[in-house]
Amino acid sequence: MNENLISTFYAAFASLNSASMADCYHKNIEFTDPAFGTLKGERACAMWRMLCSSAKDLNIEFSDVNADERFGSANWRATYTFSKTGRKVVNTISANFEFKDGKIIKHTDSFNLHKWASQAMGFRGWLLGRTGFFKRKLQEQTNKTLDRFIDAHES
Repeated sequence: MNENLISTFYAAFASLNSASMADCYHKNIEFTDPAFGTLKGERACAMWRMLCSSAKDLNIEFSDVNADERFGSANWRATYTFSKTGRKVVNTISANFEFKDGKIIKHTDSFNLHKWASQAMGFRGWLLGRTGFFKRKLQEQTNKTLDRFIDAHES
């Protein structure tokens, strides 16, 4: 059952259906990844709405979906053009999940931030992408972008 939930989540992402993605999440969802840090509840759902609404050439592939009653995992790949630089990115992500009440309550995405930064930002990303400073600045910037999206679309 939870394997189907994960598959439904990524199939919805592949079709840019953020409402169906949010339906897979528990109301108390906690999402974490290197780019945004930790987002909770409605803020996590708003991130997916923002990403889906701004996607131009996003391709999502997922595999290795496994789950039991409490925990799950999957691998997925996002291929897209990074809008700020026009550079192509192929980001390979490992996802881990926890479930409660038939929904995803915790979702943690892990990926190589240095590799992502090198693809998205070129030499500057390669140079700085391994640093804590870069990660903090990236999370600050992505969260400001999310705040602006929420203010513009959720009010």
